[in-house]
Amino acid sequence: MRLIMLSVFAVVSGGLCLPLAQAADAKKPNVLFIAVDDLNHWVGHLGRNPQTKTPNIDRLAKMGVTFTHAYCAAPVCNPSRAAIMSGMRPGTTGVYDNGQAWQPVIAKEQTLTTQFLKAGYNVYGSGKIYHANAHRDGEWTDYVVGGKEKATPHTDSKNDGVGGIKFRPLTDDSKLSDENIVNYGIEKLGAKHEKPFFVAVGLHKPHMPWNVPKKYYDMFPLEKIELPPTQKDDLKDVPSAGIKFAKPMGDHAEMLKSGRWKEAVQAYLATIAYCDAQIGRLLDAYDKSPHKENTVIVFWGDHGWHLGEKEHWRKFALWEESTRMPFIWVAPGVTKAGGVCDRTVDLMSVYPTLCSLCGIEKPKHAEGEDISPLLRDPKAKWDKPAITTYHLNNHAVRTAKWRYIRYANGDEELYDHDKDEYEWTNLAKDEKFVDVKKELTKLLPTTNKPELPATKAKE
Repeated sequence: MRLIMLSVFAVVSGGLCLPLAQAADAKKPNVLFIAVDDLNHWVGHLGRNPQTKTPNIDRLAKMGVTFTHAYCAAPVCNPSRAAIMSGMRPGTTGVYDNGQAWQPVIAKEQTLTTQFLKAGYNVYGSGKIYHANAHRDGEWTDYVVGGKEKATPHTDSKNDGVGGIKFRPLTDDSKLSDENIVNYGIEKLGAKHEKPFFVAVGLHKPHMPWNVPKKYYDMFPLEKIELPPTQKDDLKDVPSAGIKFAKPMGDHAEMLKSGRWKEAVQAYLATIAYCDAQIGRLLDAYDKSPHKENTVIVFWGDHGWHLGEKEHWRKFALWEESTRMPFIWVAPGVTKAGGVCDRTVDLMSVYPTLCSLCGIEKPKHAEGEDISPLLRDPKAKWDKPAITTYHLNNHAVRTAKWRYIRYANGDEELYDHDKDEYEWTNLAKDEKFVDVKKELTKLLPTTNKPELPATKAKE
């Protein structure tokens, strides 16, 4: 579907009303906005999982500044993306889960793309930016959803996975929609533009099903697959609210019973590798683009993913694995190649930082922190926490040292990341940490609107 934007005009000297394209500052930076789906921190340069192969995402990281501790606003596709694109946290909009329509509570005037349209940009989109490829007339110059797929199961495929965890190899001549989505981005990077542009490219992978050509599976021989670090009875010190989110007797129990845990890990790694290959195609086009020297890149994943850690699969939780993802910025004249920032940030920073870098006034409704000081100096002082919300009044506060989770029923979890990177020991009931919890409680969101009703089935 293609959307057409109404002409925008600007008043210039002499009282004439000219198209903004003629009035725009030629040096205004372009934006390449890259989103990936369900990619956790299993990315080579982050060092969390040595098995993963992501040469192109790692290549992108070397071009600018990568954030090693970046966290989502919500560990679910719909609210995470609605928060990024609106600049408002889930508690501000009431969008906490998939199946809750964001359109009635987020005005067109509030979205990130609208700010760029008003500033004289052409705004192009492809694939999954909002959840389920949603987009509205008037907020994009042009938008394409993707294209037809050719996904033929390989003869080596046993079946379509284990319960709700779906995966299987495809024939190597299979073509997925992400390839057409990236083609659109490549086209826009190579085109002539009379106005500054904002190009959003939203890949669906590595979201399930982990169905990609077998050549990506072959990159990860099953006999060499290692399972993620786990601890027996890891949920023994997790309160009932946390266990309710984890559902250990669901996906995890079924995976253990199947004996196919390593196959699932292989499938996820294969799908990450497929995603990385598409990112490589896009970066090749960026390198050849006549606009390269004046184009900001922001690369983000919408949330993390569990593959058995804490007896949990998928996202839908407030722990490290489900909330952490890659986050990379390249900003000509601002970032330096090879920058690594270990400060704790969240994706609410995307909206205000893009406004700052592009000389666009940040609207009053936009929450989140402008992290451009960290783009200039990744070691700059920073004491802002990352906040993640899943459903009403369930929040996680992540600082450099602590993860504190407060559930709606009052249950708590507290983890010391200096000593416990896998969150195996819940310190919330230890009296030694009463003062720590008091300080972290002060960082919890104070705006918590009721949940919107579900309008369709949860994906």
